[in-house]
Amino acid sequence: MCQAARVTAFTIQEVARRSGLSEPTLRYYEQVGLVGPIDRDENSGHRRYRAEDLHTLESLACLRATGVGIEDMRTYQANRTRGQAAAEQRDLLLRHAERIEAEIVAQQARLGYLREKAALWEARDRGDTAAEAEAMRRSMDAAVRLRVLR
Repeated sequence: MCQAARVTAFTIQEVARRSGLSEPTLRYYEQVGLVGPIDRDENSGHRRYRAEDLHTLESLACLRATGVGIEDMRTYQANRTRGQAAAEQRDLLLRHAERIEAEIVAQQARLGYLREKAALWEARDRGDTAAEAEAMRRSMDAAVRLRVLR
């Protein structure tokens, strides 16, 4: 391997460290065609990732961190390859943004319920019946919002 190739070739350990993806995940992403095929060292047979591979894997790591599944990652990669798929990329990403927004709303409802129940128990611990009654009303409202999530 020439010196220039060595400079731009990364081992699987280096790519794992830089991308945040585990080595088994890197192998899997190659197996399912999200990246690669990855070059191999002619002597050892070990994977040698190019800078472009690393860039692709960093993008995939970000998508994975947001909960994008393998099929949508495939679509994303195919759209990137086509080059003229800006609308498709936008729509794919906005669909996932909407999913995350819905998850945030659900988590906020759960958080609200827990906080209201804690306030109820705090008022009960203090012996403040008026605050307890108000916390009970608010926790019941929060419970109604939780039922909507089911």
